Amino acid sequence: MSRKRPKPEEIVAKLRQADVLIGQGTSVAEAIRAIGVSEVTYYRWRREFGGLKTDQVRRMKDLETENQRLRKAIADLTLDKLILQEAARGNF
Repeated sequence: MSRKRPKPEEIVAKLRQADVLIGQGTSVAEAIRAIGVSEVTYYRWRREFGGLKTDQVRRMKDLETENQRLRKAIADLTLDKLILQEAARGNF
């Protein structure tokens, strides 16, 4: 069974929880263990979601999804254009 990936909102909540624990004097390693992630995952999440609020994270993910969709549309249209240009030259 594959592991489920946490939603961005859950990641922000875990990062906040870790910040609270660290602020209370807990070591970073203990705080990371308390939120249940590896050290590598914690620092990757901090780099990606560091100072963002929950609504900002949701908006960022929506924009990334839209950007991906638009890039695919551009690739499809470019391919169609190249096919039509090739057909117009008579090299089909």
